[in-house]
Formats: sequence, structure tokens, C-alpha cells
Amino acid sequence: MDKIWNETIRKKICLVLTVCWMAVIFAFSARNAELSTGDSTSVGMMFGKMFVPGFDEMDTKEQMAFADMIDHPVRKTAHATEYAVLGFLIAGSYDDRTKKRLKLILVPLLTGALYAVSDEIHQLFVPGRSCQISDMLLDSCGVLAGTLAGMLIFTYKRRRVSRKQSA
Repeated sequence: MDKIWNETIRKKICLVLTVCWMAVIFAFSARNAELSTGDSTSVGMMFGKMFVPGFDEMDTKEQMAFADMIDHPVRKTAHATEYAVLGFLIAGSYDDRTKKRLKLILVPLLTGALYAVSDEIHQLFVPGRSCQISDMLLDSCGVLAGTLAGMLIFTYKRRRVSRKQSA
């Protein structure tokens, strides 16, 4: 009974966190191009300070050139990461021992991919932003990675608990 109760609590918590995380993604997507670029630039500057020797001694123009140079990878990494988190949370809200493995992957993947599509369409209505199929695909890959990570973790934990109870 304890096992079922813990799983039910985990699923409810993950569902609430899924909805909250979707709101976070929506909020980031609602930022206009100028604000979004500012976010990416500040992350680029932070990376420069952390990983580039002598970054603080560079003049502002050189620092901005570095931030601009890594802007694209920063944005794409952010896309994949935010959707990996979403995939993990959706998997956590859906996963249980009674469902077939294929369903445990497909339902969170399709849910997350549909959200990615809706998010890109939402960006069509945000000044300076656009809808990109490449972002939908990248987001969906992030969802898949998060879903698979969640499945591995939840399955491992379930097996570990079962072994403890049978010992």
C-alpha cells in the first residue's frame, strides 16, 4: 500500500510541477525579441566570466562579440534543457507500473511535442519572435531525453523498493 501511495503522491506533485513549468516556458516565449536577446547576452557574458581567461580585462566590445558568438548555442541549449525538464515532469506524472513501456514513452513525448508546437505558434504573436520548425524538433528531442531519463529513474526506484520489500 505504501508503494502505491508514494507513487500517487509523486504523480500529483509532478503534474502540478508540469503545469507550473509550462507556465514558465510560456512566460519565456512571451518575452519580445529585445528582452529575449538581452537574456541570451547576459548568459553569454556570464559564461565568458566563468570560462574565458582574462574575460574581465577585455573591453566591452570584445566581451559583447564573445556573447554574440555563443548566442545561438546558448539559445538552443536553453530550448533543449527546458523541454527535457518538461519531459521528465510529464513522465513523472504519467509513469506507473501498470502501463506498457511504449505508452510510458509515447504519451509524455506526444504531450511535450504538442506543447512545443503550441509554444512556437504562440511566438508568432510576440513582437520580433518567430515560429521555427527546427525549434519544435529540438524541443521534442529535449522532451524525449527528459522522458527517457524519468523512465530510467522511476523504474530504477520502483525496482529498488520492490527488492527491499521482498528481502
